[in-house]
Amino acid sequence: MIKNYFTILLLAVCMAFSCTETTKEPLTPDTKSELRAPAYPLITIDPYTSAWSCTDQLFDAPVTHWTGRAHPIIGALRVDGTVYRFLGKEVIPKTYLLQMAGGGPWEGNYVNEKPSKGWEQIDYNADSWNVGRGAFGTEGMPVCNTLWDTEDIWVRREFTLPELLDEGDISLIYSHDDIFELYLNGVQLVKTEYEWHNNVELKIDRNLLRPGQKNVIAAHCNNRIGGGYVDFGIIQDNEQTEVFDQMAVQTKVALSATQTQYNFMCGPVDLQIEFVSPLLPENLDLLSRPVNYINYKVVANDKKKHDVQIYFEATPEWAVNDFSQEVTVNKGKTNGINYVKAGTTEQPILQKKGDNVRIDWGYFYLAANGTPESSVEIGGYNSTKLQFAAEGNISAGVDEYVSQMSKTMPVMSFVDQLGEITSTAKKGYVMIAYDDIESIQYFEQNLKGWWTKNGQVSIENVLHKAVVEYPEILNQCNSFDKKLWDETVQAGGKKYADLCVLAFRQSIAAHKLVKDTQGNILFLSKENFSNGSIGTVDVTYPSAPLYLKYNPDLLKGMLNPIFYYSESGKWKKPFAAHDVGTYPRANGQTYGGDMPVEECGNMLILTTAIADAEGNADYAEQHWDVLTVWANYLMENGLDPENQLCTDDFAGHFAHNTNLSVKAIMGIAGYGKLAEMLGKTKVAEEYTTKAKYMAQEWIKMADDSDHYRLTFDKPGTWSQKYNLVWDKLLGLEIFPADVAQKEVAYYLTKQNTYGLPLDNRKEYTKSDWIVWTATLADDKATFEKFIDPVHKFVSETPDRVPMSDWYQTTDATQVGFQARSVVGGYFIKLLEK
Repeated sequence: MIKNYFTILLLAVCMAFSCTETTKEPLTPDTKSELRAPAYPLITIDPYTSAWSCTDQLFDAPVTHWTGRAHPIIGALRVDGTVYRFLGKEVIPKTYLLQMAGGGPWEGNYVNEKPSKGWEQIDYNADSWNVGRGAFGTEGMPVCNTLWDTEDIWVRREFTLPELLDEGDISLIYSHDDIFELYLNGVQLVKTEYEWHNNVELKIDRNLLRPGQKNVIAAHCNNRIGGGYVDFGIIQDNEQTEVFDQMAVQTKVALSATQTQYNFMCGPVDLQIEFVSPLLPENLDLLSRPVNYINYKVVANDKKKHDVQIYFEATPEWAVNDFSQEVTVNKGKTNGINYVKAGTTEQPILQKKGDNVRIDWGYFYLAANGTPESSVEIGGYNSTKLQFAAEGNISAGVDEYVSQMSKTMPVMSFVDQLGEITSTAKKGYVMIAYDDIESIQYFEQNLKGWWTKNGQVSIENVLHKAVVEYPEILNQCNSFDKKLWDETVQAGGKKYADLCVLAFRQSIAAHKLVKDTQGNILFLSKENFSNGSIGTVDVTYPSAPLYLKYNPDLLKGMLNPIFYYSESGKWKKPFAAHDVGTYPRANGQTYGGDMPVEECGNMLILTTAIADAEGNADYAEQHWDVLTVWANYLMENGLDPENQLCTDDFAGHFAHNTNLSVKAIMGIAGYGKLAEMLGKTKVAEEYTTKAKYMAQEWIKMADDSDHYRLTFDKPGTWSQKYNLVWDKLLGLEIFPADVAQKEVAYYLTKQNTYGLPLDNRKEYTKSDWIVWTATLADDKATFEKFIDPVHKFVSETPDRVPMSDWYQTTDATQVGFQARSVVGGYFIKLLEK
C-alpha cells in the first residue's frame, strides 16, 4: 500500500489506423451523459489496467491508475508548427528528501503498547523501543518490511536532512490503514478517523524542518480490522519547464457506457478524442480482450488548409508496482504492426497480492500499423517531446532499453503524420492493451485470461483481431450505449441514467474474467480500496444488478468460486465464505472474520435472482445441497442475528440487525421459490411458510411507530432496509407492501443535501444502497427524490477519484472506497418487471 509520487503503471498496446471520412455528428445530450464526473474513465480493462482522468480538463493533471499512481499518457497535436497538449501532463520528477519504503527499507523504532507521554517529541528517548524497518504492516501488504499484527503501533523515525533546495514545495507523503495520527518534530499534521489512504501528499511549512539537525516523524496507527499499514517520507518539488506547455481549449466532455469523448479546439483545427472500452457483457471474448482504443479525429475550423501531426506517449510506469523497479523496453514487429512493449525485468508473475498494488508482470505495448505516415519509437523523456515540437516527427531509437525509472525515464511514443487537414476530417486510432501472461491463481492453479483460450491465442493474435474487427466493434459499442441510455432514462430519469453510465465501466473493470481448469466461468472481483479481497460475496451482492440485467452468466462467474470453495470441502463451515483470497490469488478466504448470515443470504438471493432472470432454476439445481445447508443456517440463525458483521462492515459488529434479518428472510424465501421452480412442492411450501412467519415476527420486533428500527432492541433508531427490494423484484410477497412504503416515507424526512444516510448513527452513506432503497418506491417521482441528491454528490464531490460509494451526505466528501464494482448495483431499477 504505497505510493511514491511517480508510481507504477500497467503497460498497454497502442496501434494506429488512419483514413479519411466526413465529419461525424457530435455526441448529443439526448444519448450521452455530460455530468461532471469525479473522475473520467479512460482505459478500463481490469483491476490492474485501469486509468482515469481526475480533473475537469483532460490536460490539467497526469492520467492516473485508480489507486492514484501515475499512469502517464500524453497527447499533443502539432498544427502548422504549434503544439497543443490535449491529454495528460508531464510528470516532473520530485526529489525524495526522505524515502518511503518503495525506495528501499528505512529504519525506525516502534512499540505496540501505548508509550509514555511525549512519545512524539524530538527529545523523547526511544532507546527501549523495538527497532524495525519500514514499511510496517500486516501480512500481504506491499513493501512491508516489519510485520505488525496487533491493534496498535507507534513508530518514530529519526533523521537528519541536508540543506533544502531554495525552490519547490515540500510535502509529507504518507500511507496508512486504518485510524492514523502523524507528527513532525512534535507538531501534529495528520489525524484521521476510520480511513485508509495511500501516498497522500501534504504540503508543509519548511520552517518545521531542521536542516543539518535531528528531525523526527512520529506516527500512531490503530488497525480496526483487516490490513494495517504505516509508511511515510518527505518529498520536494523540482522546478522544470514543461515541453508541451501550451494547452488546447477543451470544449466538451461526454460519457456513454463504453466511451468517453473529449472535444478540443487546437487553434485553427478541431480535435475529437474518444476512449473506447468494448466491455460488452454479452460478448465475453470481447469483454475479456485486454485492448482499448483511443480514437482521434481532426478537422479544420477556418476553411483553410493546415499541416498537422498527432503525438501520443506512455511510460513503462504502466507495468510496475513501484517506481523503483527496473524495466525493459523493446521494439518489435508482427503482421505488419510495429510496436514497443515494456515490462519489469524481474517479471514476478502473480507474486504480489493486496489492495494498493499494481501489476508488475506482463507487458504493455505501443503499436501502429507500418505505414510511412506513422512511427513508434523508444526515446528519452524530454528529447522525444522536444524533437516532435521542433520537427513534427520522432527519430528512430534503440531496439531495447533497460532502465530504472528513478534514474532515467524512457518513453514509448507514436506519431501519425496526418498531413494536410481541411474541412474534411481525418481520423485514426490507437489501441492500448496489456498482456498479463497469467491472470489469477485459483486454488494453487495459475489461470490465463479468458481471451487467451487457454493459451491458444496470443496478444499478437488479439491485436490483429482488434484491427480487423474495429469498425464492427465501434458499431456494437454505439448500439449498446444507446440501448443502455434509453433504458435507464426510461426507468429512472436522466440523472439516474448519468449514474448508470458512469458506473458501467467502473464495475466491469473491477473484475477479471477467466475459466477454471474444468472450463467453468470465473468473474472475479477485486475489493478496490476496501481490503483487496478477491471474489468477495458481499461485493458481488451489490454489484449483481448490472450483470443480472445484461448477462447472468457473469453473475454465475462471481458465485462459482464460493460454491466450489464449500462443495470441494476446502471451506468447512455451515455458512458461506466471505471471499476466496486476496487479489489476484484466490486460494481461500483471507478476510479476518466471517459474516455468516450476510453471505448465506447473499448467495441464496442471488441464485434466486439468476433463476428469475433465466426463467429456470438449472443453476440452483447444480448447487442444491450447499444451498440447502445455507438455507437451514438462516432458518436457525437469521431472524434475530447475533453480534456479527454485515456487508457494511465499516460500521463494526452489532447484534439484532433488522436489515440483516430481512436478508435472511429473503434468502429463505428465495430458497422456497427455487424449490417451487424445481418441482419440490413440499420443500417450497415449508420454506416459504417459514419466511412469511419470520416476516410477521420481524414486523412486531422492529416496529417503531412510523418506521422500523436499526436493531430490534433499540427504539428510536432507523436504517435503510435496502434488502427488502428483493421481495418486490422477485415477486416473493413475503412482507406486506405497506412495510416498504412506510420506510420510504420515513426516509424522505431524513435526507441530507447529498443523500440518505445509511442509518441514524452517522451521516455517511453508501450510494449503491440508496439506489436499492429508492427502488422500493412505488412511483418514478419518488424514486427520483432519492436519486437527485446522489447525482448532486457525484457532480459536486471535492474528491476527484474514480467514484466512491462511501461518502458523507452533508458535504459530499469521500469517507473511503473508490473504483469499486459495487456501483453495478445502480442498475437495480432495471430489474423491475
